[in-house]
Amino acid sequence: MKIIVIGAGVGGTSAGIALQRLGHDVVVHDRMRENKPVGAALSLWSNGVKVLNWLGVGDQVAALGGAMDDMAYLDGPSGETLCRFSLAPVTEATGQRPYPVARADLQQLLMETFGTENIHLGKQLVAVADGGEQVTATFADGSTDTADLLLGADGARSVVREHVTAATDGGARPRRTYSGYTNYNGLIAADAAVGPPNQWTTYVAEGKRAAVMPVADDRFYFWFDVPQPSGLPYGPADGTSPLVDAFGHWAPGVQRLLAAIEPERSLNRVEIWDIDPFHTWVRGRVALLGDAAHNTAPDIGQGACLALEDTFALAISLATNTVSVEDSLRRYERSRTGRAADLVQRARARGHETHGYDPARTASWYESLRGTDGTDILRGIIGNITGSPVNLGVGTL
Repeated sequence: MKIIVIGAGVGGTSAGIALQRLGHDVVVHDRMRENKPVGAALSLWSNGVKVLNWLGVGDQVAALGGAMDDMAYLDGPSGETLCRFSLAPVTEATGQRPYPVARADLQQLLMETFGTENIHLGKQLVAVADGGEQVTATFADGSTDTADLLLGADGARSVVREHVTAATDGGARPRRTYSGYTNYNGLIAADAAVGPPNQWTTYVAEGKRAAVMPVADDRFYFWFDVPQPSGLPYGPADGTSPLVDAFGHWAPGVQRLLAAIEPERSLNRVEIWDIDPFHTWVRGRVALLGDAAHNTAPDIGQGACLALEDTFALAISLATNTVSVEDSLRRYERSRTGRAADLVQRARARGHETHGYDPARTASWYESLRGTDGTDILRGIIGNITGSPVNLGVGTL
């Protein structure tokens, strides 16, 4: 078949690679004019890495990944270590080491593996028309493209989702929900004064978090969570001032992190929204994948991994079911919506626990961190991973 993918992010390009390797003619369109990923880095837990292994880029991804051996929580104002433990049980339980990776590095790898000559940038989708046998995409510049199947991997504000859900529930659309906090993130040189270079280090207090994770080339991915209303004004000139206001009284390690940030080079500010879980991902020959289907808050680090799982499930469905394109897509949908909804809700619950929306609950969480051996935390991380279809299914490209 000829397949159109809308969106050149992690989900779109990974799906493109999988579908190419099944013998399909795949083309990707994206509204961005150059490769500028949103966000500095992402967590690739074992379920996501396994899909990348399956796509044939495992060695390259391992080279991009940070050596995240341990995990620690510290008290924000004092810097006191609340707990520290090894992440080796995650690898032992799942059969794959997790890697934090710089988003730009991963996206460039996937784009090049798919073939940049098959990626058309500056193409803003404005309409989708499914004629029954073929699907036509229309773009803002007036151009069109037609294929046997169209895959919407066009993110949280998906145009393809509007088409897919238009005929469901009386025209109701999935609702975006503000998670109650803003995330600031970026990359800095690794600095042992902030945290060990092989450790995921998180400072917590007052419903806020400041954290670093190691990525390749001796760098830290950092992020700060600040509970606040949505829509607050912020411009480039503000730089780190909101972070200094929120964290200026915290421990020396956090001050070292704040001082290392170069706002003009690496500081992203993102209001965290998610989308209420919904179960209509397919309409005819059009299907959703990634954030278009299950935009989730980053509180359990499974957003990119869920998109990679979608790639795996979609490719297996198209490779193994032969009744029709529509039937294969419906089977893909049925295999994915429940798991995605579960992880969206888990991320919401985690966000409520960590960001002080219920002060007593957050205080109880802080107390539970003090002196823990990590058993409960590891159980949660592994529990997010083990329901993955890549652990249950078998497929060959």
